[in-house]
Amino acid sequence: MIHTPEGVRDIYGMEFARKRRVKEELHQKLSLYGYEDIQTPAFEFFDIFSREVGTTPSRELYKFFDKEGNTLVLRPDFTPSIARCAAKYFMDDAAPIRLCYEGNVFTNGSELQGKLKETTQLGAELIGEPSVDADAEMLCMVVDGLKACGFEEFQVSIGEMNYFKGLCEEAALSEETLDELRSSISAKNYFGAEELLKRNHVTEETVRLLLEASEISSIEELGALKTNIKNERSLLAIERLEQVYELMKNRYGMEKYISFDLGMLSKFHYYTGIIFKAYFPFRIWNRFFLSKGPDVPTYVEYGAADIGVVGKDTIMEEGRRAFEVLDLGFGKCRMCVCGPASARELLEHHEMIRVASKYPRIAKDYFHNQRFQTVDIIKLNGSVELGPIVGLADVIVDIVETGSTLRENGLEVLEEICPLSARMIVNQVSMRMENERIRKIIGELKELVK
Repeated sequence: MIHTPEGVRDIYGMEFARKRRVKEELHQKLSLYGYEDIQTPAFEFFDIFSREVGTTPSRELYKFFDKEGNTLVLRPDFTPSIARCAAKYFMDDAAPIRLCYEGNVFTNGSELQGKLKETTQLGAELIGEPSVDADAEMLCMVVDGLKACGFEEFQVSIGEMNYFKGLCEEAALSEETLDELRSSISAKNYFGAEELLKRNHVTEETVRLLLEASEISSIEELGALKTNIKNERSLLAIERLEQVYELMKNRYGMEKYISFDLGMLSKFHYYTGIIFKAYFPFRIWNRFFLSKGPDVPTYVEYGAADIGVVGKDTIMEEGRRAFEVLDLGFGKCRMCVCGPASARELLEHHEMIRVASKYPRIAKDYFHNQRFQTVDIIKLNGSVELGPIVGLADVIVDIVETGSTLRENGLEVLEEICPLSARMIVNQVSMRMENERIRKIIGELKELVK
């Protein structure tokens, strides 16, 4: 057998040489800033990456057992391992601890979206120094590192986790609601977040502060936001970002690379202060093109298109990384569980059933994560209404507009999963690099769809 398993690959020739050069340039910068090398094992005890630490979900970890029966994990991320080392070896050190690392990490993602399961991480950890100067130092190091690798046009977008946490504490949201809200805001799914907040009776002012903060990008907009903040935690978060910006401007002269995004949130719970991402521009083409619905999120995720218009059903089924920014209000319908009236009892008793659908991902998420019901999902590409008629499936998950096709086949809506309509999605990098242009488009469309 000469092929590698899915999600891993060989790197050789010029590509390997380029990768090695980038690693050397970045490592040299880290060394100049006083960061010392550390090497941690490729696998650790499972507890190092457990849910309580807030790292990669358990289902995405490569787990195995040693001969003593301990559960071990190939590292999906370096930070928890570095934290373990710091607690073990450096607890008595008075000075701030500066450590840097490089190595491969492993994530067992199952989606066929061209994402590698083994990637290389190179990074640095500054431990025991909570000052604004430390934040600015890390950002300066990022900018210097990117420039050393040949990049000139880029933006380092900064967020502050405490802004979000302060507003959520003020609204007294549950942990479950908090996780759902974090997911919606991270994806720039403003209307989904708004719906969730209103269901939880959050005040209009807090809803506005959570949603509009995602559109903040300049230091002036950040300052204007302060006048509306009432809780101390969120206010201190904004003031810290302002202090970081002042240092980047007056001490390092790097302010042109800095922007803000208070809607930037991490799935990792161990991030408590500032977080940041770097964005690089694509070529700007003023053109429009049509594609099949399922391909739209792919074009947008990979930057072939800045903006796409596609149905919510496709967004949910494809699971691509793009910001969902606007409900365009047309093409309204529903995603439903349908079947003969006799199937209602199977749903009520959570019995093991067969489900036919063109949307296996949506069906799986609904039955496994919302109904907590074990089902056998069968993917069909044609007339799914035939499934219950010929005995292939007990129920179907499909789009319903008027319900006439269901009635013609002796079926009915048993449960509604979610409402659907056409949505506007935006490439994550374009949203930062072309923020003004894209926000203008979003604003104009919002006025048209009111």
